[in-house]
Formats: sequence, structure tokens, C-alpha cells
Amino acid sequence: MRREGIKEFGENRRERRVNTGKFEHDLRESQTTKDLNFKQRLAEREGGVMAVAVRDVVTVPPTTTIMGAARTMVGYGYRRLPVADAGTKRIKGICTAVDIINFLGGGEKRKIIDRVYDGNMIVAINGPITEIMESEVVTIGDGASLEEAVKTMIEKSVGGVPIIGHEGVIVGIITERDIVRLMGDLVSGMKVGDIMSTRVTTAPPDMPIEAAAKAMISSGFRRLPVVADSYVCGIITATDIMRYLGKGEAFKKLVTGHVDEALSAPIGSIMKGEIVTVGPDQDLGETARIMRQNKIGSLPVIRDNELVGIITERDILVSMKGAVR
Repeated sequence: MRREGIKEFGENRRERRVNTGKFEHDLRESQTTKDLNFKQRLAEREGGVMAVAVRDVVTVPPTTTIMGAARTMVGYGYRRLPVADAGTKRIKGICTAVDIINFLGGGEKRKIIDRVYDGNMIVAINGPITEIMESEVVTIGDGASLEEAVKTMIEKSVGGVPIIGHEGVIVGIITERDIVRLMGDLVSGMKVGDIMSTRVTTAPPDMPIEAAAKAMISSGFRRLPVVADSYVCGIITATDIMRYLGKGEAFKKLVTGHVDEALSAPIGSIMKGEIVTVGPDQDLGETARIMRQNKIGSLPVIRDNELVGIITERDILVSMKGAVR
């Protein structure tokens, strides 16, 4: 596959709004106190989880359409979007990029289009987000500690948790990315090869987008390295697929009912190229900093020009588990 025209890895990604004053202070502090263990560091965070949580949370009401929610996520660069009552801000559910691609062609939720909307995609994408959102939301209280937040994300296997205040009102959100950015240096001394996933599902650049979406849903992975002739030439994520479907010509095809045509395009046309990689002997703390600097959630692991694994924010978070029991 020709490399001309492949966008630089991370191009046009929009970073979530964060509590930058406190968050940047914590990042600076994390680089000067490596002698402290993870549990001590968590305990030192004044104000608990709310000290580093995103407080200005973007939510959508339950009446928001599925495509409206997808376009909101694309616009802000989010992987997850809380659904809350417009008046009270009480949380009602949460929708992720995986839910969107599951519905549009990746998995079981596609059956909703036939069951509820008689196969009419145009009507279906204008149905309420409640059709596909997760209504049993894993949350934590606004008085929780960072330690509790980490334990919850690990034990419930979720990438982020809304923070709930009085009477179920959403007052913040914290994600595994926030934790890894803040605490990633604490895993220095470990190597990528110690915790990386060696079971890697890959895809060729000519794989149709629909097939890639189904592979993500069936494997439980949010991302697939793209491999051609044993060479890792890119990476495709659930967010990439959602972004593709939420704008431009693909969106026009969706709203005119030509979803199969939109989903038949090859992943090579929308994947991220010029990817950042690491080796299995790379220090884990340095790897966390590479993720932070590049605003990415995963890195293919290469040895002798061969893909031997993948490491994600989730892997780094789980590596901290022993320190927070």
C-alpha cells in the first residue's frame, strides 16, 4: 500500500477538556517523587478523584439521536459519552464508540435496525440513543479516592467512570487515560514485554470497514493493527470508524440509506499511518509517557521488524493493580 496521503498518527485528534491547573501540577509532581509507591501517591492526592477528574462533562439527553450522539463524540474526540437528564443532570446511561459501530454494522446491536425499525437505516440512526446505550452504568461517588477509581475500572473492566454527586447528578468523569497520564511513571522498572498482550488481532489494509468493526466486536478489542506483508503500516480504532461514519461522504451515504456502500470501503483509506511503536524491552514508565505525549491509547510492540504484541492504557492500569489492593 502506498504511504502517500496517509495522515500522520494522531492528526486532527481533539483532546478532552481537563482540569488543567491541578492536572498539570500532578504531572509535574509525578516526575519528581518516584521513590513513593503507587498507594502512597494515591493517598496524597488532595480532594480524591475530583482533584483530577474532568468536571465540565459533556452529556446528551436521552432524546438525542444515535447519529447525534455519534457526531457529538466525533466533535469532541470522546470515546464515551454519558447520557443524562437535560434538567436534573441525573445519569441515565453511557454510550461508547464500540456501541456505535456495534449498531452500525459490527455486532448484535445491528439487529435493532431490523427488529425495531424494519431495516430502515435512515429511521434507525435518528432513533434515540437509549436504543443502544448501556443503562447499567458503572459509577463512583464524588467522595471516592483515586484508589477506588482505579480499582473500579480494573474490577469492572471499563475504560472510564462517571462521577456522581447528590441525587445521582453527574459531576465529573475519570478515565484510564487520566490515571495513566498521572501515574504512569510509577511503573518505571517494568518492561513492556512484562505486561503486553501477545494475542493480537490484526487486519490487512484492504479489509472492509464493516469486517473490521465485526472483528473488534467479536474480539473485544477497540483497535486493530493493520499489517501488510508482515509490516505494521497503520492502526484502526473504533473511534476512527465512528469518526468516518459521522462526517463527509460516509455520513451522506448513511442518511440516504446506503450504509453498506459506506461500510465496504477499505480500512486502509481511514486508518492512522505513521504509527508510534515500542519494543518489548522498553521501560513501561517511558512507554506511558510516549502515550501521554502522543495522545494515544495503544502502541504496537515490534521486535526485529515483527509485530509481537500490543500495549494499551488498560494494560498499564492493570499493572498497577497489586499496588492498590
